[in-house]
Amino acid sequence: MEKKNAGIKKINGGITSPKGYHATGSHIGIKECKKDLAIVYSDVPAKAVGVFTTNLLKASSVLWNQNLIKNHNMIQGIVVNSGNANVCTGEIGDKHTEMMAAELASCLGFNKNQVIVASTGVIGKLLPIEIIIKGIKNTCKTLGITENDARLAAEAIITTDTHPKEISVEFIIDNKKIRIGGMAKGSGMIHPNMATMLSFISTDINISRELLEKALKESIEESYNMISVDGDTSTSDSVILLANGMSNNSEILDEGEDYLTFKQALHYVNLYLAQEIVRDGEGANKFITVHVKGAASKQDAKILSKSVITSNLVKTAFFGEDANWGRIICAMGYSGANFDPSKVSIKYLNSGNSIEVMKDGMSLEFDEDLALKILKEKEIIVELILKDGESEAIAWGCDLSYDYVRINGSYRT
Repeated sequence: MEKKNAGIKKINGGITSPKGYHATGSHIGIKECKKDLAIVYSDVPAKAVGVFTTNLLKASSVLWNQNLIKNHNMIQGIVVNSGNANVCTGEIGDKHTEMMAAELASCLGFNKNQVIVASTGVIGKLLPIEIIIKGIKNTCKTLGITENDARLAAEAIITTDTHPKEISVEFIIDNKKIRIGGMAKGSGMIHPNMATMLSFISTDINISRELLEKALKESIEESYNMISVDGDTSTSDSVILLANGMSNNSEILDEGEDYLTFKQALHYVNLYLAQEIVRDGEGANKFITVHVKGAASKQDAKILSKSVITSNLVKTAFFGEDANWGRIICAMGYSGANFDPSKVSIKYLNSGNSIEVMKDGMSLEFDEDLALKILKEKEIIVELILKDGESEAIAWGCDLSYDYVRINGSYRT
């Protein structure tokens, strides 16, 4: 990493990298053949903070977790099933969530109110709870602390993802080695507003709950909340962060240098996982960055970048490798943000080339062959240059392909 990252370095591993964390994943029978149950365990109770979907319709597990975190429960275990979201399942669904928590707590020797539960997959079907309870009992026996154990858990939480998403970083605070590990799932129904997307993050840092929550919420605004695959906000979106304090650094109680180092490392993890979700968007061929510069306010810049990255017409133009900048300025215009269209310039860039296609609100004659060369790349940057102020924002998304329709046209069946 660059020097500006305060000694933060990416290392091999995932959610088991910090001290005291165990994990595993297995196939228990919710899905036909792929892993479908993940468990994470901390040797000691951990402070927990989380941010959740703003969709009015919420998974039973989201409501359970919100209550635990609201009441400042110390968390020692996480259990996640994939293949079934446990949404629109009424009181039975709520009971099933509680049963999952109770079974994990019983197996590992703590209270059910110390267990985070997550479910992801098809909406509207009851969980096969007998299969899940038996699966929890058996899967608990395989908990471990290795990179492979972390990978098993990361594999077990995915649905339409093509690969697991995990990361680990290391840095020094108070002469102690601190680690943050994380795993996430998400490929479709991705348009987080928290704050189907899940992210679980572990750390061994010793920090106050208030600062832990502050760091997470501020990071989410610039990471998960700035991505979009298809404009749909899931019923299950959740980011959960556990801190068990086992690094034994002096507790961080103020927003000094140690807090800023941790916050930077946490944001590195969140940004990496968020971007991995977009790169793995259902049917996606291209990773698109939209960078708004010169906006009147940060909020305007965010609104503009998200409006462009979410537009289906913009996304299909990228799939077709068509430099149709008119769709971009159109998406800016209906975004609701304040800007002067007569002062907007638009550029397409990749690692080796750039081309300006619009300047000061007017079309330009441009080299179509060069534009096509840029748009054929897997990673493309769109710069939207305004002259309204000094604020900027970046959003990330992907193209919209035939495969997205194919995958989602038969998701349930």
